[in-house]
Amino acid sequence: MKRSMMQAYVKGSDKAVELYQKAFDAKLVSSYPNSDGTFYHAELDVYGQILAVSELGSMDEGKEDTVTTGNTMQFCLHFGEGEEDVVQRAFDVLKDGAEIFYTLSPCDFSPLMTDFIDKFGIRWCLFV
Repeated sequence: MKRSMMQAYVKGSDKAVELYQKAFDAKLVSSYPNSDGTFYHAELDVYGQILAVSELGSMDEGKEDTVTTGNTMQFCLHFGEGEEDVVQRAFDVLKDGAEIFYTLSPCDFSPLMTDFIDKFGIRWCLFV
């Protein structure tokens, strides 16, 4: 295997890429735009891991766009102790319009953790 990546299909991929760049101080390393400015594929470097973002339905011509929010998939990012500021910044950026299941606070396995679905329908678990 050459690599693995996290892949998200969202409505408003152009806005999602901007938000994730801000939340994770991520660099856009590859992008393939649609004519409307959204992405049929974009790759962000999120602390050495690839988060790929695509416009929902842009690769499935003729199929209805459907979104299943907070389905059985979640992106969990474990930053490690001493990285509380990174988790805090990401949460502060992503919490607007989010459905928060566990607000940023201590839990059994971490001194700082959060669990939420962002406004693009992606479920995140961020912790140190």
